[in-house]
Amino acid sequence: MTKQDIQFMQRAIQWAQKGVEAPGGGPFGAVIVKDGEIIAEGHNLVVGTNDPTAHAEMVVIREACQKLNSYQLEGCIIYTSTEPCPMCFGAIYWSRPDKVFYACDNWDAAQAGFDDRFIYKELEKPMEDRKIPFEQIMREEGVKVFEEWGRKDDRPTY
Repeated sequence: MTKQDIQFMQRAIQWAQKGVEAPGGGPFGAVIVKDGEIIAEGHNLVVGTNDPTAHAEMVVIREACQKLNSYQLEGCIIYTSTEPCPMCFGAIYWSRPDKVFYACDNWDAAQAGFDDRFIYKELEKPMEDRKIPFEQIMREEGVKVFEEWGRKDDRPTY
């Protein structure tokens, strides 16, 4: 951790505070940095946008990818005010930044009423025992799309 890391984390925490103060915001902030420069920053917008995926990390990942014209964040560092939830964790891995710094952990978030542990517990359960029912249908038709994808010579690498 460097002095610059501390400054960028302070900025992420400031965004979390802005989220607390903003109508429809939430107490989470994030910043994405590349080559020592902030390329995206923001706070949770879930309630204000009626978008359950508008977590701070998702907001800044979308912004950074647009600015970089890339779906990957190689060479970037994410600073987030709280340990990412399972959704944001997945998005971070898909976007492939070099590193993530976080301030509060998931236990701190749980104390504030944001408990993601139920999602982790759901993932551990067999599909048929989960709270929201999932049922597989039309697998053969769905697999045909993947087969066609596999035959494409010009498909992007994920």
